[in-house]
Amino acid sequence: MKKYFVVLLHVGFWVCYFILIVIILSVYYRSSQGVGNQQARILNALISLLLFAFIPSVTSYFSYYFILFPKYLQHKRISLSIVHGILISAIAALTGYILIRYAIESGYIVDMDEGGKHGRSTAVRSILVMTFIGLICGTVALVIKGFITWFNEIKLKEALKVKNHEMEMALIKSKLDPHLLFNTINNIDALIIKDAVEASNYLNKLSDIMRFMLYETMAEKILLSQEIEYIEKYIALQKIRTANLNYVHFAVTGAIGNRFIAPMVFIPFIENAFKHTTNKKLENAIIVNILIADKTIQLVCENKFDLRSSVQQPNSGLGNDLIQKRLKLIYPGKHILEVHKNNSLYSVNLTIINE
Repeated sequence: MKKYFVVLLHVGFWVCYFILIVIILSVYYRSSQGVGNQQARILNALISLLLFAFIPSVTSYFSYYFILFPKYLQHKRISLSIVHGILISAIAALTGYILIRYAIESGYIVDMDEGGKHGRSTAVRSILVMTFIGLICGTVALVIKGFITWFNEIKLKEALKVKNHEMEMALIKSKLDPHLLFNTINNIDALIIKDAVEASNYLNKLSDIMRFMLYETMAEKILLSQEIEYIEKYIALQKIRTANLNYVHFAVTGAIGNRFIAPMVFIPFIENAFKHTTNKKLENAIIVNILIADKTIQLVCENKFDLRSSVQQPNSGLGNDLIQKRLKLIYPGKHILEVHKNNSLYSVNLTIINE
């Protein structure tokens, strides 16, 4: 939601609230008995309403908006929201009442409870009324904040759908590259003569990869184990193009468990590593590590490339800009992406906060 519309919502509420206070003040002024000093009575009413109405309402409104909603209600902690909401409003009311008593003792306003006969009961009643005012204003703040959050989530989902579509198109174009498919099929075909069983296994891996790309990537989240399984199969297919057994080093550290992750988050970086690694005779030419901690999932992908080659590792690889936009939409504020190019080594370090 645009900022000016958010500001307009807040201003609209406070304008309505101010009009209500003016109406109450007008009723109070007209119902006042006796002539007296009109200016003194008006000033007395203004100060009383300021302390009585605005302090608990303003304090509760912004406390609910900036603290209560994001910290408790947004995380569906309903009972804590109610308790803290009442506590905030009660503290605001007590503060307002203390200031009123201070203004009375200082002579800024006149105590309507002449003689102090009902001081204690008036205090309790005043604090309860001010607490109620704070609760009402705080509830309005929650409604406004909830509406803004709901609207932003809808816009975010719409943008995410568009970006996901663009990402899927880019990934399909890159993954269904005819050269990649032809090379893989040719390698499998050549392997059939040597080892038909092994060739059949690789063909099954290729089939699984195609099925994963066409169907599994449609979901917003998939099991981390599925993503890792896809990576393993993809690396296995790439390794049949070289006799170097130590061409690729792939490792997973940590407990996978039942964690979920957005599909095709890691694989584009791994594909770039294979695409831009020209010398397949190097030891550990490509290193892929997935590190799983309690609240994070980290990908470290490094590959060596030949500076003399006409196809060098670019600063922004295959769809990296699009990949970064997708990461910002899927994991806003919950991911760290670091890309480094140092001489003949290109590295990607992606950390996803996965609570």
